[in-house]
Amino acid sequence: MSDEVWKPCSVCKKPIALGALYWTCNVSTCNRKRTALRFCTVSCWDAHLPFANHRDAWAEEQTAPTTPEPPGDAAGAPTSQPRRRIVPKTSAPEPSGATSREVLVIASRLKEYVRAKSGFKTSDRVLGPLSDIIRGIADEAIANARREGRMTLLDRDVPER
Repeated sequence: MSDEVWKPCSVCKKPIALGALYWTCNVSTCNRKRTALRFCTVSCWDAHLPFANHRDAWAEEQTAPTTPEPPGDAAGAPTSQPRRRIVPKTSAPEPSGATSREVLVIASRLKEYVRAKSGFKTSDRVLGPLSDIIRGIADEAIANARREGRMTLLDRDVPER
């Protein structure tokens, strides 16, 4: 790898050295000759996502050319190296508008439990607040798993109540 500069990162503007690894977005609008976005790290690639509005995107690993490009050449043409697909940690599908407030509690099971435990009846309006509590617990568990670098929730991620 050389210390000579090839191109700057499209986000942080740090130089990408000749022969260094860099990342591109798989979406064609980010790879057009005029746009030619390139990123020095996956974090920089991840930083462009909120503004890009991609439905499904990943970073593709590339290697910068080992010799300087002549002036006026196309920016960031991919090399023939094998490419790796890197999916962002935040790429889990987001719930759609209607399902984000969807009830997460099985009404019949909850009503059955309350009736067996206390003899009370249960209003359907209880399901929304209970679902919100479950979402909060799930969000905490997700944060705990992410902090440990995992993509799987385990029982130990669920906060004690």
